Amino acid sequence: MSGSNTILRVDSSITGENSVSRQITNRIVEQQLAARPDAQVIDRDLVADPLAHLTLDQFADASVLEEFLAADTVVVGAPMYNFTLPSQLKAWIDRLAVNGRTFRYTAEGVPEGLAGPKRVIIALSRGGYYGTEQGNADFEHLESYLKAFFGFIGIVPEFVRADGINLGPEVKAKSVEQALRDVELLAA
Repeated sequence: MSGSNTILRVDSSITGENSVSRQITNRIVEQQLAARPDAQVIDRDLVADPLAHLTLDQFADASVLEEFLAADTVVVGAPMYNFTLPSQLKAWIDRLAVNGRTFRYTAEGVPEGLAGPKRVIIALSRGGYYGTEQGNADFEHLESYLKAFFGFIGIVPEFVRADGINLGPEVKAKSVEQALRDVELLAA
């Protein structure tokens, strides 16, 4: 870890207080602070303070990248919208993939991640279930994308999942309850 003792929380849900992913990121940050009470928390709310979609001018501003690189723990709230991540979160991620800073290509053209070691914990919330047993795993482009992206820059992310949240109040409550219990299983 970088030793900065900084926790960067990134939230991207548009549903505010009703957000399941925000409930989970809050619990993750609370757990991390209980283990490291002197840690500094930086909040980046991509809905309240959205980033513009990536342009060359936007790409020239490295402040988002520097904020990410300075944190030793990053907690990301990632709800699934239309089978993938919110565009707000994509705009943030677009600023992290910088050749020579978070990845590079070897002489053989193979990508090598440069952003690790860094802890990234992702709070997923999905309206349904997206496993092979449901027959719709091909629709899941949230967890798979985030795992691939962070792997590309040299980080193995950890996931806390709340699935089935649009299948009724009881299913949602059980899923959120399970996700919050899963947070407690994360090593601080």
